[in-house]
Amino acid sequence: MSPTLKLLAAAAGLALAAQASAQITFYEHDNFGGRSFKTQNKVSNLQRYGFNDLASSAVVSSDRWEICDQQNFGGRCVILRRGNYLSLSAMGLNDRISSARAVPANQQYEEQRYAPAPVSVYDSRRRNDERLYEAEVTSVRAVMGKPQQRCWVEQQQVSQASNANVPGALVGGLLGGVLGHQVGGGRGRDLATVGGVVAGAAIGSQVNGNSPSTRAQDVQRCSSDDGNGQPEYWDVGYQFRGQAHHVQMNSAPGRTVIVNRQGEPRT
Repeated sequence: MSPTLKLLAAAAGLALAAQASAQITFYEHDNFGGRSFKTQNKVSNLQRYGFNDLASSAVVSSDRWEICDQQNFGGRCVILRRGNYLSLSAMGLNDRISSARAVPANQQYEEQRYAPAPVSVYDSRRRNDERLYEAEVTSVRAVMGKPQQRCWVEQQQVSQASNANVPGALVGGLLGGVLGHQVGGGRGRDLATVGGVVAGAAIGSQVNGNSPSTRAQDVQRCSSDDGNGQPEYWDVGYQFRGQAHHVQMNSAPGRTVIVNRQGEPRT
């Protein structure tokens, strides 16, 4: 085999190995509960595996994965980085995923294509049949999520004063002209008539001229959403065989935690 062919074969082998190492696991419920579906390959239609529109949480073991709410990677898609996603609700994809595929390592995407960063929570599921022990909890700290701002637009009635009363001015001018016409005679009567019209219009325009009117106006309002006071995760310290350990958990512990012989937490 020529050197060029050897290089091409090596590159192809590395690409296949990298793709094979990419892995994602979907879970039926939040916090990695219920049934699960694991894959290392591109899945164009989760319906074929009985897992369409069922995923509520996910674990990306390596690389990045694109997940979409329609088959064949259509509809709304987001990219997951490596990590544990306790719930897909935050990205609007709870029970809505229909296809998934690994993202090539050299592919670049804009930041808005990515899902919110995963919470670094330790996967405490039991491995095989390892022996378990109890360890005393020494500290617990609930870490709250960052408050989010929620904004909306609503209509509000706004008062607006009117500076002129046009109908009043017309009526006042008419009455003023009639009254002015009764004064004097000849040229004097004409002047009195004109003066009556002007004076009557001026007075009439001020009658109820400042009564307020209302109109609808769009107003933006915002409020702070504190996430209903639910912790994002629990920061837990415990002692096992004279050694201090520290871990982040997705639920509050009791007085003890279950660990393996290395002191790693298990559920």
